[in-house]
Amino acid sequence: MAGQAPPRTIAIAGGSLAGLSAAEELRAQGFGESIIVVGREPEMPYDRPPLSKQMLKGEMAADALALACKPDMDITWRLGKSATGLDVGARTLTLDDGESLAFDGLVIATGASPRRLPFGGLAGMHVLRTRQDAEQLKADLDRQPARVVVIGGGFIGAEIAATCRALNIAVTIVEPLPGLLIRALGPMVSELVGNIHRDQGVELRTGTQAFDALADGAGRVRAIRLSDGTEIETDVVVVAVGVVPETHWLEGSGLDISDGVLCDATCLAAPGIAAAGDIARWPNTRFDECRRVEHWDNAIQQGRYAARRLLADESATTEPYTPVPWVWSDQFGLKLQVYGSTVLHDELRFVDGPTDDHKFVALYRRGGRLAGVAGIGKVRSLLGYRRMLEAGTSWDDATSATSASAQGTAQ
Repeated sequence: MAGQAPPRTIAIAGGSLAGLSAAEELRAQGFGESIIVVGREPEMPYDRPPLSKQMLKGEMAADALALACKPDMDITWRLGKSATGLDVGARTLTLDDGESLAFDGLVIATGASPRRLPFGGLAGMHVLRTRQDAEQLKADLDRQPARVVVIGGGFIGAEIAATCRALNIAVTIVEPLPGLLIRALGPMVSELVGNIHRDQGVELRTGTQAFDALADGAGRVRAIRLSDGTEIETDVVVVAVGVVPETHWLEGSGLDISDGVLCDATCLAAPGIAAAGDIARWPNTRFDECRRVEHWDNAIQQGRYAARRLLADESATTEPYTPVPWVWSDQFGLKLQVYGSTVLHDELRFVDGPTDDHKFVALYRRGGRLAGVAGIGKVRSLLGYRRMLEAGTSWDDATSATSASAQGTAQ
């Protein structure tokens, strides 16, 4: 750090996984000065993936979600508080209680919030993002409703539907696109996932939108009206139509906050200010794309990277942040895993399966290179393709290796 004065106070706006990972990495790198974490939720950081699965099923208590945080890290936690403004020049955060918090370095990790529908607000209508959201939804599921309607067929919607079936609750997914997960994984894998859900008794209403919610006399949802005019009777609805990055508090800061906080390839949004997690939009040169990544693993890795970036000598060359993203989803006892970038692909090819028990490996091509891989039940193969993604393997080399492996197995 010879080219700059070391920071004396590093603030972290956001008290979830990315923020915690940044704080831990600062201490791991030997930063001995002040770390202040501002978190909107009153709880210490906790794990979100179990919210849609184990917690709703009653297999995991809310207090078991807490992420390990070493007590000797000497971190100042400002929980139950939100950042409401940022002055980049003065290097100050404004909090919702009026406090002005000065910093030398800042990690923006305020994440994202669920999208809402204009007809929400009735009793029995839920979103799922926080522990409190999960507790409220679980209370309704514990009543064993006759049917749950899930609006949205992405990862969260699909997982909630699978959880409902595990609880022996009838469930309908309403998705305006032709299939589940289609935006993320393409139509071929989408069809396979849809068939898995149908086999387990999930009703799919695809190609239609939830148009309105109808209330009973007590102000509780009693039905969802679709854009095709049909109605689905229900008294529990989960809206799972994606998230919006929490950037409203950064308006007027001078940062580019179009679809998240725009960063450079080293996760800097401005000198001494980095972003990490769901809110960060940066150019991942490995895949020649600039976008946000809303995955658990990325929150950890990018939080750690952002911490190291703030401690780096600005006069030195910093290696860009070029991860191979990884996400998994547990549905009906099957683990769907995805590595790399599967959006905007030019070709999707099954190279293994799908088998009768739904195991498969699918490769995604963008241009002349392997861009991503998805699969169920093929852990060893998926790890091999992950290494290819890390090495920047061409499409021809990846598919040739697949063919050679298949011939060797046949012999």
